[in-house]
Amino acid sequence: MSISMIINKSLNEKILSAELSNGLRVFCMPKTNYVRKHAIYATNYGSNDNKFIPIGESKEIIVPEGIAHFLEHKLFEEPDVDIFEEFGKLGSYVNAFTNNNQTAYLFSCIDKFYENLELLVSFVQNPYFTDENVEKEKGIIQQEIKMYNDAPDWKVYSNCLSGLYNSHPVKIDIAGTIESIQNINVDLLYKCYNTFYNPENMVLFMIGDIDFKKALSIVEERGIKYEKLKENIVRGTNNEPSTIPKKIIEEKQGIHRPLFNIGFKDLELGFDGDSLAYKEHCTNILLEVIFGSSSDFYHELYNEGLINDKFGFQYVGYRDYGYAILGGESDAPKEVYNRILSFVELKKKNGLLERDFNRAKKKLMGYHLIDSNSIDFIARNFINDYYNKYTLLNYLETLEKIKIEDVEHRIKDFLNENQSALSIVTPK
Repeated sequence: MSISMIINKSLNEKILSAELSNGLRVFCMPKTNYVRKHAIYATNYGSNDNKFIPIGESKEIIVPEGIAHFLEHKLFEEPDVDIFEEFGKLGSYVNAFTNNNQTAYLFSCIDKFYENLELLVSFVQNPYFTDENVEKEKGIIQQEIKMYNDAPDWKVYSNCLSGLYNSHPVKIDIAGTIESIQNINVDLLYKCYNTFYNPENMVLFMIGDIDFKKALSIVEERGIKYEKLKENIVRGTNNEPSTIPKKIIEEKQGIHRPLFNIGFKDLELGFDGDSLAYKEHCTNILLEVIFGSSSDFYHELYNEGLINDKFGFQYVGYRDYGYAILGGESDAPKEVYNRILSFVELKKKNGLLERDFNRAKKKLMGYHLIDSNSIDFIARNFINDYYNKYTLLNYLETLEKIKIEDVEHRIKDFLNENQSALSIVTPK
């Protein structure tokens, strides 16, 4: 087995990689003398994958909403042992997450890394589904769904996505609905697992003071359960229109002050790799220039009492969807929405200031350098970037190339009123 290496001389960082005989790609970022070690084992499978052709079959199926998240929960169940207890005995922290695009299992430890790694690979590769434990899990996840539905911050966010998207599964709650999870059964769980949890669709990333060859031998020994896929995974397509289904979404909950999210739907799609990363960086610079806490517009709204220090923003971008969300607290969310739309049009007309562009660019570089001290941040972002055909080590290099003209293009293409929606949660 040959080991490859990606080197970034300016950051003095490197990433080792190897491909096992079953198709699993394994990566390691050495961090000599680091006390803590981290590993994350992920599959290119998330809540958006609700339509696909199961491996070994010929017809597309539609699975219940929330099944990827349900499957994540069930993989922690073994017939004879408690997985959380086993990691606890090794003195490590274990967790998992499902998002729209990936499912990942991870641990962090100081000692006994290789024992933890063996346990991680073993339990993810050994599903145990029975009619009894699947029915039991439905009750647990039902309570989780109810909890999220009662969380104002989550509702204002999910309602905003439902205002932006007509049919794309990104609008669907990752956990599904109380109704949808009732349709999950053992047969469907195994169809999803056998299709998407094949090692060739997965990636393992490790970071810390780790002997890569030793780690590889453990994964090779414990992880060979499947041969390489002889057929490609066929995922369903989505014909999401450019229009938005609903301009304003309002809901009442038990809160003291109204919450709002303003969403902008990205229509400039079809990118991956460096092109996707470039677009993402342009967008983040744009949002920082206009809405960042150092911007004149932020202080204008803040001084007028229209927003407070909870105001923030984020951009999410993938090959087939993308959106920006701006949100916070306000007694006049519709006025904030109108002021933002008017200010965006003014910036389109007058252009951005070079000093604001340079400040935002340097700020993002600084944030990235700070975040790069966190092994958890590196691991999670490496996985996401890997499946987007990009490498985290190129972040600063890509950011450095961005010109003000690229950012001005984004404001004209992206921040448009007819691509926006306002979600509000008000007190009962």
